[in-house]
Amino acid sequence: SKKFSHDIYESAANSLGLFSSPCLTKVELRLTCKGISDRDALSKPDPCFILKMQSHGQWMEVDRTEVIRSCVNPTYSKVFTLDFYFEEVQRLRFELYDINSSHNGLKEATFLGSVECTLGQIISQRKLSKALLRPGGTVGKAIITITAEELTGNDDYIELSFSARKLDDKDFFSKSDPFLEIYRLNDDATLQLVYRTETVMNNLNPVWKTFKVSLNSLCSGDHERKLQVAIDFTASNGDPRNSCSLHYIHPYQPNEYLKALVAVGEICQDYDSDKMFPAFGFGARIPPDFKVSHDFAVNFNEENPECAGIQGVVEAYQACLPKLQLYGPTNIAPIIQKVANSASQEVHTKEAMQYFILLILTDGVITDMADTREAIVQASHLPMSVIIVGVGNADFSDMQMLDGDDGILRSPKGEPVLRDIVQFVPFRNFKHASPAALAKSVLAEVPNQVVDYYNSKGIKPKVPSEYQSSRPFGP
Repeated sequence: SKKFSHDIYESAANSLGLFSSPCLTKVELRLTCKGISDRDALSKPDPCFILKMQSHGQWMEVDRTEVIRSCVNPTYSKVFTLDFYFEEVQRLRFELYDINSSHNGLKEATFLGSVECTLGQIISQRKLSKALLRPGGTVGKAIITITAEELTGNDDYIELSFSARKLDDKDFFSKSDPFLEIYRLNDDATLQLVYRTETVMNNLNPVWKTFKVSLNSLCSGDHERKLQVAIDFTASNGDPRNSCSLHYIHPYQPNEYLKALVAVGEICQDYDSDKMFPAFGFGARIPPDFKVSHDFAVNFNEENPECAGIQGVVEAYQACLPKLQLYGPTNIAPIIQKVANSASQEVHTKEAMQYFILLILTDGVITDMADTREAIVQASHLPMSVIIVGVGNADFSDMQMLDGDDGILRSPKGEPVLRDIVQFVPFRNFKHASPAALAKSVLAEVPNQVVDYYNSKGIKPKVPSEYQSSRPFGP
């Protein structure tokens, strides 16, 4: 059969190395433009780019961006996906139009200028910036920047739906008109727009349409990210039966910990391959003998502390609260060491394919600062990162020190961290912000921390085909 002969061809080609330089690659192009001059002085342009490709001497339209209203420096969320043939000259032309709607609903387009180049030029430079030529052929002020990214073999898409509640009202006479932008952090620490939702007019509790985004553009196709969750149960949080408590057991509304857990967890869980989260608590007296524990399983199952999804963590947390006595002190070194133990076992496997992320939710001042610094310095040699979310209004200056952004964190003996693995975020700064703003801050440093670890160990990323099972051969 054809399928069978193709398998034989593929394995033969693989053994001959024919596929190490494929002729055909898919690439994604993204556009930004700076300095589009106002055609009429009264209003800013509504710019849109049309992409054309030369075919048999004719320019054919391939695709076009969205129109961005009254904007002289647009960043488009539209992604152009093209087939790249290494051995062919593929001529591209980007034409800029100002689209203005006239009164009777018809749209008029005014041609503002264009740029021509080849796909090869963009790909070889990864990022190509060129001045637009005005309609007469003279060089204009506007500069277009085209960024190219090769698609890996992973063409998975992820479907995301976002909604928000109780947004701030920013408008004077009506309600805010919210839209959401998702950015990803590139290897060079720049931010790249991945997706922009539609605008929901006049609504402080918007529900945006479900949308699809390729894993490639979202996270370069890497979903092997392990997460860990830990929750502070010390008495400084207040009695759960008291409405001032950060752990207050409210019949209808989530307390501060749940808000922080859900806000951060929802974002993180998309990058976790099995969606199972070991959840631990610290600083409480736990049944049956009510000894203080600094690393108890929130589901009280020490053999298997894993909860199914963030939803499972939330349920285990709500179920365990009434059974605990919140106590103290706030020691987080034990939980860091517990995760470090798992991470160090991973180091002994050749590839260290599992990377551990410990998410700690705590209300404040750490009591075992010296031990915690020591634990972090040791953990900085392992495939793990620590994200600390500060809940409530305590003084978090100690946490900023652990974060190492203001200077290198050292152990009490003076040993410096090998790499910065701690990210601290005060939840109160994000109470009224979008989940995306919190996510950006919480996850900002993680991609680089993951890459730094594997670079320091000289472990190269696996090609997607290497860890997909090889197909057995048969007639």
